[in-house]
Amino acid sequence: MDSASLVQIAAILFCLALSAFFSASEAAFLSLTPARVKADAQRGNRRASLVLSLLAQKDRLLSTILLGDVAANAVAACLGVLLFSRYMPRFGALAAAVLMTLVILLVGEISPKAAVEESPESFAIFAAPLLQSVTTIFTPLSFLASCWKKLLLKLLRQTEENKVTPEELKLLVDEAQHEGEIDERNGELIISAIEFNSMEAYDILTPRVDIVAVEENDSMDAVSMEFLSHSFSRLLVYRETVDRIVGMIHEKDFYRALHQGKTSIESILKKVVYITGSMKISDLLRLLQQTSTHVAVVVDEFGGTEGIVTMEDILEQLVGDIWDENDTVIQYFQKLDDKTYLVAGRTNLEEMFEEFHLNRAKAEYDSVTVSGWVMEQLGKIPAAGDRFTFEGARFTVTQTDKRHVLQVQVKLPATQEGAADAEAAASEP
Repeated sequence: MDSASLVQIAAILFCLALSAFFSASEAAFLSLTPARVKADAQRGNRRASLVLSLLAQKDRLLSTILLGDVAANAVAACLGVLLFSRYMPRFGALAAAVLMTLVILLVGEISPKAAVEESPESFAIFAAPLLQSVTTIFTPLSFLASCWKKLLLKLLRQTEENKVTPEELKLLVDEAQHEGEIDERNGELIISAIEFNSMEAYDILTPRVDIVAVEENDSMDAVSMEFLSHSFSRLLVYRETVDRIVGMIHEKDFYRALHQGKTSIESILKKVVYITGSMKISDLLRLLQQTSTHVAVVVDEFGGTEGIVTMEDILEQLVGDIWDENDTVIQYFQKLDDKTYLVAGRTNLEEMFEEFHLNRAKAEYDSVTVSGWVMEQLGKIPAAGDRFTFEGARFTVTQTDKRHVLQVQVKLPATQEGAADAEAAASEP
């Protein structure tokens, strides 16, 4: 074998090495976790900072990697054809095409990508300086590639950015929980935060019939009895009817005024805000913070009171139920036996469907609580003993207060019960 052939072989090996480097770089930068690299950068790792700089111009980086990879593979293939043609004039080109394709796939593409799969951050930090140099050299070509991409997007009218949907985020969290990267409690908190922006005041309000309020002209003794009877730290105040709520009073302010000998609550009346049920609770939280109040009154289309939302109601959507020493703890789900449960009428409808693995995709419901949903199913104001079947589960009304459902009994079919038990067992420590 002459010196020219040896030079060609060395050049082919060099091109394959470049191809492997660019392929590994592509895999590393596409699969790395930026948070881990940022942590290294904050600890003073200059190469990690360089990785973040390259990620900030990701389109340019990927164009450079693609150009380098294609160029290396093309040169390797051409040199392979020349080398084989010298020793096999008749079938050299065909043999080179087949062999070089296999070698490029194995050595230049598949193997390097598989090698960096487990630790993409480490390889990205290693490759960053060389990639920065190549990116600078390929600047003109990268610019042309970027212009071509913009032209194609304009021709194809693909102007919208790809955005990650809340459903995709939930799938990512579920996958992270399954792989043990996030524990169950943190996973639930992240999912609650994802769902937070989509929830409206109507989804979490305390309905009008459950509002405890006093009339602005009530005596101090009457107001005191309301505080003692319900153990609330705040009471709403209305004028003539609950549809005209004019403010609220705080328990500590009331007893201070009572101690000072005041005979009305007018001087301690605090403002509330008025909102519609369609207001996002994320916006409502900011509004309550800005106005330094804890209660918002939800008004209906006629200007009447539909319900109220408190700061605590909003925070519970993120961290779960918050009970203080004066609260009566509500058991939304009580298991009676292997197939029978008692469900409180105030239970969120979505939570019930999730708890019992019932499929609600076949229909949309106006109600957000089990009580309202039962009324929809029965088509009337329920009475104790009314029953119906949904998705194989039998629902029986057990308690009412003549206007809405307080409690229902749910008897599950075997399939749902098995699924509910399996989930309960998995959540136990």
